[in-house]
Amino acid sequence: MGRRDYEDDPDAPAANSLVPAASAVVVDECGRILLQRRRDNNMWALPGGAMHIGESLPDCAIRETREETGFHVEVVGIVGTYTHPGHVFAYDDGEVRQEFSICFLARPVGGQLEVSEESTDVRWFAPGEIDALPMVPSIRKRVNDWREGTMPAAR
Repeated sequence: MGRRDYEDDPDAPAANSLVPAASAVVVDECGRILLQRRRDNNMWALPGGAMHIGESLPDCAIRETREETGFHVEVVGIVGTYTHPGHVFAYDDGEVRQEFSICFLARPVGGQLEVSEESTDVRWFAPGEIDALPMVPSIRKRVNDWREGTMPAAR
């Protein structure tokens, strides 16, 4: 399913859905960050996705990371909360989802790199390599918030 991101765009469609989601900044012992190249927009992104009924947001981040990258992780903190009503995702099926995401800090505890059906590539990157990667602004903000080491004010 295709997806298009809109942020503070006056031409964006109106939101018709709000779904809790979680993502993870996974950092290894060398200080590298785990990213996946998304199949739907060909951009590099953090592992993450929608929360399921019966799971917590940290459990969602753990499950999504395992499904999308092959790594088992442990949540060790929060990077930030991202609930900007001017940021929506429009899907091919007509859903227009308002952003509602918590980004967690995690560390790998097992597993190995695996590409999922949602991605074309999964890799570890040194922090200095990230700026050159194609990335949607909302994901870049999460990565930058992690690099700056401060949790942003809720928005």
